[in-house]
Order: sequence, then structure tokens, then C-alpha cells
Amino acid sequence: MARKFAYVGCRTTRERNARGKGIALYQVSADTKRWTLVDVFPTLDNPSFLVMNRAQTMLYAVHGDGEMASSFRVDAESGRLTFVNSVACNGRNPVHLAFSADEQWLAIANYATGCIARLPIAGDGALESSNEIVTFTGLPGPHTKEQKGSHPHHISRYQTPFCDSDWHIVPDKGIDSVSAVRWHPDGTCEVHTERWEAGSGPRHAAFHPKLPFVYIANELNSTVTVWNFDAASGKLTSLKTAPVLPPGFAGESTAAGIVITADAQQLLVSNRGSNTVAAIALDENGMPGETDWVSCQGDFPRFIGLDPESRHLYVANERSDTIVEFALKDTGLAATGQVIETGSPVCIIFSTRA
Repeated sequence: MARKFAYVGCRTTRERNARGKGIALYQVSADTKRWTLVDVFPTLDNPSFLVMNRAQTMLYAVHGDGEMASSFRVDAESGRLTFVNSVACNGRNPVHLAFSADEQWLAIANYATGCIARLPIAGDGALESSNEIVTFTGLPGPHTKEQKGSHPHHISRYQTPFCDSDWHIVPDKGIDSVSAVRWHPDGTCEVHTERWEAGSGPRHAAFHPKLPFVYIANELNSTVTVWNFDAASGKLTSLKTAPVLPPGFAGESTAAGIVITADAQQLLVSNRGSNTVAAIALDENGMPGETDWVSCQGDFPRFIGLDPESRHLYVANERSDTIVEFALKDTGLAATGQVIETGSPVCIIFSTRA
């Protein structure tokens, strides 16, 4: 029977009022789906966002608020981690990371310094140093606290069942833009940028599995925008924007995580403040329609993620130290009752082993 593991990134520092202790490893039961804590691996501060290679032999982390990225070897039997090395990521406050298509490079979004970088991956999986940096410039948005300059917040590679590209989609919260970026074999970098509404604060992206659409959660005005993406040219074209907050909510709230179900029936966005998840029905053309909202049963849902089977949604409530499990319905979500207690969670990734 296959064994499934979940790895949880977290915040650890006093500056973040955090209670995390490192990367947490859980075994997930194949029949009951129950999570059992296996171990917690101490690392450099704030091992926030995580990614694992296709062979499931290496895990990589960026360390939020710092300047480093780290590599870990994954034990094939137990899922346990062994630290390999850490290198500078050529910027401050790395907030997201993603592989190149050939998995020979790791692309990183450096929020505080308004740049992205890529690091080579050695044959043994260790990270190597690099000076390859792309800096973004543009007019900051009107939110003087949150938009002091360029703040790239995500760098997912555009990979779908119909398109396996080397483009990376980079929402930039600080200058209200969305960019498509790719590195060429000679090391040069191609960038296509589209400005978006002032004060929207593009944050994270999700990709339609059947249509050439990119969905961007706009953090600061709590909306989601549908963009058409031409993978041949790198051109992004905005199509439609929809709100993600419950009607009548008047408090402070910001959009955070975004995922799309494997059947492309629902788009899910978390709201920090209203502490809800918006379950947006998508029509056959990929456009947002009716929305249901469900309580995240915690405080500050920074991250949401689907399991590999796309049957359950996991909501990481950073400030209440919980991960809450929801079952996907035909429309909307239903809490299963499983709540995993873990310090300041901000990212979840899964692996499955025979």
C-alpha cells in the first residue's frame, strides 16, 4: 500500500510572533486520511515555502525574512529529511520557489528586494551559488505600507496537462503587475509584464488544467482576476475580475492562497481577516460564477493546498496553529472534523511512495 507524507513549512521567529519549530513531517493514512506526526526538523529561521523534486529524493525550502535557501535529502522509506546545504538566494525575504522544467535550476521570488533569482542544482541535489538576478521596476501602488516598491510574491512554473513550459508566472504585489518570465539556455531572461489595477496587489497564481488561463489572487483588494496566457509569446491578457470576500463583510481582510480543483469545477481562495475560504464555481469556459464561503475554523489562513487526489483541501491557519481539512463537494466545501495542530503553518506539500 502506498504511503503518503505531508511536509509543513512554518514561521519560527519572535519577529513573526511564531510558534513553529522547523519543517514538520506527517504520515497520512491511506484509508482514514489521518495525519500522524513523525518528526520536526529544525532549520534556519522560517522554512516557509517548500518544494520537492519529481523523484521525491530532495526537498528545498526558502527562509522567509532572511536571505537563504536550503536543500534536504529525503529518505525513501521514512520520508525523513537530512540537511544538505544552504546558499544565499541573492535577495531578501524569499517567499516562493519553483523548479525549472528540467529541474536543474530553482527559481526564487525575493519579496523585499524586488527581484527574482535562480540557483543551479548540482547532480547530488545540493544548491549552488549564482549571480543570476532579474530586478522589477515600476510605480508602487497606493498602499504606502504594503507597496513600497516591487514585491514579487510567487514564481510558479506554468505547467498544466496540456502545456509543460519554462515560463514562470510572477505576481508582483508592490507594483500591481503580473509577469511571465523564462530563462533561455544562454542564461538571458525574457520578461513580459502587464500592469493591473492600482492597489490590487497581485499575490499568488493558479492554472486552469484545460484552458490557457491563469487565476491571480489579488491580496489588497480581495479579488481574483482571470488572465489568458499565450505560452508561445508570454503574453498575458486580463479577462475578468471577481470579488472573493463574503457579501457585507466590512472588516480588514486580504486574499492569500489560491488553488483550482483537478476537474476545473472550483477555484478556491483564502481570506485572512474574514477567515473564510471562497469556493468559486467555474463554468465550462473557465469563468467565475456563484461563490460559497466557508469558515476556515481558525485565524489567518495564509495557505491552502489540495491533496494529490484533489479530494481534500487543507487550510493552514497561521495564527491559530492549525491545519483544517475540508472535503470537496460538487459545489463548496465541507469540514471533515480533522484538525492538525502545528506551530504557525504557512505551506504544505505532499509525497507518495510505493
